[in-house]
Amino acid sequence: RLGRKRGEDPRETIIFNKKSGEITHPLDGRRLAPKFLGGQEPKIADRDRREVLADWLVSPDNPYFARHMANTIWAQFFHRGIVDDPDDVRVSNPPVNQELLTAIASRLKQYRFDPRRLIRDICNSRTYQLSIEPNATNLADEENFARAHLRRLGASVLLDAISQVTDTTDSFEQTPAGTRAVQLPDGAVTTPFLFTFGRSARETVCSCEVRMEPNLSQALHLLNGDTVHEKISEGGLVDRWMREKKPADEILDEVYVRCLSRRPLAAEKKELMQLLAQYETQREGLVDIFWSLLNSSEFLFNH
Repeated sequence: RLGRKRGEDPRETIIFNKKSGEITHPLDGRRLAPKFLGGQEPKIADRDRREVLADWLVSPDNPYFARHMANTIWAQFFHRGIVDDPDDVRVSNPPVNQELLTAIASRLKQYRFDPRRLIRDICNSRTYQLSIEPNATNLADEENFARAHLRRLGASVLLDAISQVTDTTDSFEQTPAGTRAVQLPDGAVTTPFLFTFGRSARETVCSCEVRMEPNLSQALHLLNGDTVHEKISEGGLVDRWMREKKPADEILDEVYVRCLSRRPLAAEKKELMQLLAQYETQREGLVDIFWSLLNSSEFLFNH
């Protein structure tokens, strides 16, 4: 019962309720009444069928939605779902921790499906804050969340992080100025950076469209591509700090805090100050250090 028509803008499609139309059995032609997943027939009367479906999705009668949504949120932060792959929900692919999945699904229901509250709980949990450094008891663990696992930032998050650190903005087609990569509503709107780093084209609902595996093209794009170089120059942070006559060691602190959320270790600062002395100009050396931190594993990976 969904109708579609063009809007005034040729890129716009208006979806509306036609209030008529039924599904018939392909063999005998009998009318098939709408059913929820699992076989229950709802009482629809004259209601919009989308509203009936939406009400059922978040109702206690639906045993699937809360578990799947909670598992998907969990997978976003741990790079592995309690049911993994999160889209592969079947009897022969059970959760690795049934009690954990039940608990976070129950909590999501209590929060009236507000994902931010569950995200807060996950990020404040001991499990999320575990180190990637293994010990004797969790060295071989790959699925029980006994330790954190190193993973690269997603394409959109990484581009936004580089923009934020360099104090710049991005320009995307058909979007308002200042739109962040994570806010792009259309998978067709992309850039060479987002494509190289595996942003989903959103052609399907499967999370498998997102590519998180590091590859040579990504390394070359960061090392030799325009994104990092141009943003450091466009943002002009090093030039601003030098105009403020900040000492080189203070600028190093600023760069480290911006890129890595920490100050350089004493040994790092000593080595970098010696390196700066070898440059013809201090600005050139500081720009190179800025560039190197944006190419470092500590910046590019969750750890």
